[in-house]
Amino acid sequence: MNLFPSLQTLANLARLAVVVLGCTVLAAPSFAIRIKEVAEIEGVRSNQLTGFGLVVGLDGTGDQTTQMPYTSQGLSNYLQQLGITLSATTAASLQLKNVAAVLVTTQLPAFARPGQTLDVNVSSLGNSKSLKGGTLIGTALKGVDGEIYALAQGNLIVAGAGASAGGSKVQINHLSAGRIPAGAQVERVVPTSLQEGDSISLGLSATDFQTARRVAQSINRRFGEGSAQALDGRTVKVRAPTDPNARVTFVAEMEELTLEPSIPAAKVVINARTGSIVLNQSVTLGPCAIAHGNLSVSISSTPIISQPNALSTGGQTVVAEKASIQIRQEPGILIQVPAAPLLADVVRALNALGATPQDLLAILQAIKAAGALNAELEVI
Repeated sequence: MNLFPSLQTLANLARLAVVVLGCTVLAAPSFAIRIKEVAEIEGVRSNQLTGFGLVVGLDGTGDQTTQMPYTSQGLSNYLQQLGITLSATTAASLQLKNVAAVLVTTQLPAFARPGQTLDVNVSSLGNSKSLKGGTLIGTALKGVDGEIYALAQGNLIVAGAGASAGGSKVQINHLSAGRIPAGAQVERVVPTSLQEGDSISLGLSATDFQTARRVAQSINRRFGEGSAQALDGRTVKVRAPTDPNARVTFVAEMEELTLEPSIPAAKVVINARTGSIVLNQSVTLGPCAIAHGNLSVSISSTPIISQPNALSTGGQTVVAEKASIQIRQEPGILIQVPAAPLLADVVRALNALGATPQDLLAILQAIKAAGALNAELEVI
């Protein structure tokens, strides 16, 4: 019995190892996402609350002028609730340097119950210089229906600092807005439709027929055929138990189901204000040739002082300006861009142009117009 393999056997094993290693390297990495990350239950949503309030206790940095009638009127209404009545003339002449009118905003989450606390944002409504050190007095927060759903009050946290003296001013961060952690208390419940009917509807975060189909298939595999039905590219209807406890358990288990993500449509997002450009993995580039040159105009002005002669009478010193205008146009070199079937190739081809982000905005739009960019352009 030969315990040592032959050279031919070793060669075959080596080739097999290379093939297996190559298949492992070439295999595309796959990952799964949960249903809760691509869809939400319709009717389970937060609500925006807002209210008008007053911040008191400021160190002379409140609303500075009498041109803010809502500040004095708001304080007059608040004092009237406390049993102190001010005449219209007195209320209009108040100099409220320690009081600032503000707008208070927050989000009322779904299933919020009375007594639950919420974080609130406080923003100056007038010309207050700073809200630092102020206290928000009782403010009713209302929904779009005009009903009061929460009450806010508390000390502001302003993440900023500033000082001024002798005409100089130094400021760090923003002083006209602050936040009150747990500064509001829920007073009313907003009803939801989660427990209504024998079914629930899932709304996808983005319209995609492939994702809607895969969500329905994943639910049907777990709970049985016919449990879910994709109505369109954004809505999936799911049959659910009518018992409240069983429905919550069903939803919790359904949201944890996984599915393979679909490949999104090719899109290039351009922010014209900041020059930011974002491309997704589906963007491809066809062969094209690009020439892009810059035209710059420079205007400089030099002051010239003209003085009268020493023996002249009635002459005056005159300050004039000498303007110099220069126009420079850089030559545009024609660059051939090869076809780019992968995102890495697209990035490499665009980097080869050596253009700035602002120039790439115009180049990408021109490539799209020429039909060489296989993607949708979205300008934000």
